[in-house]
Amino acid sequence: MASGFNQKNKQCTLAELAALVPNGASIALGGSFLHRGPFAFVRELIRQGRRDLELVKQSPGYDVDILCRAGALRRVRAGIVAMEGNFGLAPWYRKAVERHEIELEEHACASLTAGLRAAAFGVPFQPCGGLHGSGLPELNGWKCLDDPYGSGQQTWVVPAIRPDFAVIHASEVDALGNVRVHGTAHWDRIMSRAAGSVLVVAEKVVDSAVFEANPESTLVPFFMVQAFAVAPQGAWPGSCWPDYAIDYPAVEAYMDKQGDLQAHMAAAPEAREVQHG
Repeated sequence: MASGFNQKNKQCTLAELAALVPNGASIALGGSFLHRGPFAFVRELIRQGRRDLELVKQSPGYDVDILCRAGALRRVRAGIVAMEGNFGLAPWYRKAVERHEIELEEHACASLTAGLRAAAFGVPFQPCGGLHGSGLPELNGWKCLDDPYGSGQQTWVVPAIRPDFAVIHASEVDALGNVRVHGTAHWDRIMSRAAGSVLVVAEKVVDSAVFEANPESTLVPFFMVQAFAVAPQGAWPGSCWPDYAIDYPAVEAYMDKQGDLQAHMAAAPEAREVQHG
């Protein structure tokens, strides 16, 4: 664990948080497409030169694309991958797959969720509907089991997927490490239950009384969180509802094949904070 924080003081810098992830680790990234992803954390992994990572996410986009662009990934387990409607596919991710620079375990969103649920529930596999007629089971070597209760039906089962880390971008965190998000949680909840450790980047710290007044809104309780950092606008160039929307010009600049990755990284809010701090 990075210096300067412990189980009673879990707050650290973004750089310290990213330093907890070693080369070769498996990381599940929260959010969906360009919405509330832990993108400041992803960029910090790139700044620190991380390599041979595995990314796990049902609907990645910018995060998997920029990690492929930086050469940080060795393996991806993902469902749909895209930069969303305005921007089409994720070009650097596609190149990495086509050139066999990364290993891809292709999923449907539902099958990846099933694997995470198996890990969260402490069982070796989880049934998943909707896979009959798909090529995914054969591609991934998944098994089909007979119903032990005698219905005559068969069900595909997906093996447990247990990432080393789940990394979530949250709307709010308190000093203890309780976490909540505004709006949809996407797949963050199941990721946090499946992973070996939970790391959080939050827009802001709020008083614990906020959580005590509305405990059912807590997405991840403090005892599951290893450490957290505060990074306002940390989901840039994506959105974090209701605080800010997608920065469309920034995404367009990132997608420019003639554009410079380092210039994009330098324009990020967390980089500007360091420069002005």
